[in-house]
Amino acid sequence: MEKIAGVKSILVVCMGNICRSTTAEAVLREKLKQSKLKIKVDSAGTTGYHKGDKPDPRAIRIAEEKGYKFKGIRSRKVADKDFVKCDLILASDKKNLAYLEKHCPAEHAHKLALFLPVGGVEREEIPDPYYGSVQGFKQVLEMIEQASDTIIERLKV
Repeated sequence: MEKIAGVKSILVVCMGNICRSTTAEAVLREKLKQSKLKIKVDSAGTTGYHKGDKPDPRAIRIAEEKGYKFKGIRSRKVADKDFVKCDLILASDKKNLAYLEKHCPAEHAHKLALFLPVGGVEREEIPDPYYGSVQGFKQVLEMIEQASDTIIERLKV
């Protein structure tokens, strides 16, 4: 298993920062806490449509049923400073990764990756559940949980 070297902070990115990335933030925070790894986790969106909003209520409900907490998580747009201060920046899908690649200074491009492949999940992208049913939010949570476990194992190696 390949190690993710020297990571002290992770940023998870999706489009609106109210479904996928906020769920990943909540899951990673809890799993990192349980594994006793001291790594800061944040999330952001490539758009500012929902700036300051809480995560989608469906995402909160599904994840809280499994013990994850969204306290203090609010939507925000990716900022230039994120590329400097974050050690690992994980995009939910290829479209958001392309946005990050376009805006990221060259000296920080090595920090960018897709969330699922880094997490060892066969799929490349986390589907956006926003316009779908609650089942989509459940599927996204399961994918994020599985990938988060692998990410944490890679951080520990």
